[in-house]
Amino acid sequence: MQKILIVGATSAIAQATARRFARRGDRLYLLGRDPDRLDALAQDLRIRGAGPVGWACFQAEDFATHPALLDQAYETLGGIDVALIAHGTLPDQRACEQSFEAALRELNVNAIGTVSLLTHLANRMENQGSGTLAVISSPAGDRGRQSNYVYGAAKAMVTVFCQGLRNRLFRSGVHVLTIKPGFVDTPMTAAFDKGMLWAQPDQIAAGIERAIDKGSDSVYLPGFWAFVMLAIKHIPEGVFKRLKL
Repeated sequence: MQKILIVGATSAIAQATARRFARRGDRLYLLGRDPDRLDALAQDLRIRGAGPVGWACFQAEDFATHPALLDQAYETLGGIDVALIAHGTLPDQRACEQSFEAALRELNVNAIGTVSLLTHLANRMENQGSGTLAVISSPAGDRGRQSNYVYGAAKAMVTVFCQGLRNRLFRSGVHVLTIKPGFVDTPMTAAFDKGMLWAQPDQIAAGIERAIDKGSDSVYLPGFWAFVMLAIKHIPEGVFKRLKL
């Protein structure tokens, strides 16, 4: 039985992953924005076999509250073996282009909030000499595209921060996992046309569970996205800037 913190617990991917943890009997602590959805999810996870399930409301951009929320999670669980950071929003790129305030808000939610949580959690796990930090980033952070470069910039920051953190914590016995899901059919992407490249949340959840258990450093989910992004990253900039992506 592991003691697992899930941040952004009501997102589709986080819920699917939490259900997998519940079937193993893990103890869970959930952080998210909506108290009604958190309470309903906690009840569902208990029915599915989870150990004790606690929850609290969380705002990614309210950085000052993060230490106390993590204190509460640690106290409730009796420690943390795994922290899954899965919160995020999908920005309106056009609105962010027109308003720095909108861009800053999205960067705070999708990047700085994650950095805040990881900084506090990393120090705790480094002191205890164990633990896993599993962080959802995105292939969008691999190369900036006109259609979503504010979101991509946030995820690029998360990816590079995790790389450095993994290097720093390796000798402390703390594992840092970067998770890069491709297109996933969730409420956040409801307005998008779906095609062959799209995955379901439980497919991603299965990959997350597998990567945590294997001690992977970084994974694209589904795995074919590693080849897609390899090709995209190697397009010369002189050509890439002319593409409508």
